[in-house]
Amino acid sequence: MSGNDPHIHVEAKVVHRSAVVRSMLASTFGLAGDLPSLVASGCGLRVPYAMTSARSDRVTCLACREHARREHLRFAEEIERLSRMPGSTIGHAQGKLAADRHRDLAQGFSDTEG
Repeated sequence: MSGNDPHIHVEAKVVHRSAVVRSMLASTFGLAGDLPSLVASGCGLRVPYAMTSARSDRVTCLACREHARREHLRFAEEIERLSRMPGSTIGHAQGKLAADRHRDLAQGFSDTEG
């Protein structure tokens, strides 16, 4: 990775971001691990964590925007599929709300204002 990359990226695991997991562990168990200095981005580069964002209005790397869009759409489909399964702990209505939220997030990444 070049130190001159001016773009803001998304983490490769945009839906399951490590910062979210870190916050959950900190609030649940009082544990707070260090964030990594470099992370895998959606475009395949390893970039400084500080040069990433999950907010579509801040991501300027076009490949990362497309990656995030695809991941949110894939996750929306997975949520809906799982919510329709017999015995699911999440109901169909809840699943649809969550899936719609991820579709909205995907739409934000498909807008080219970033």
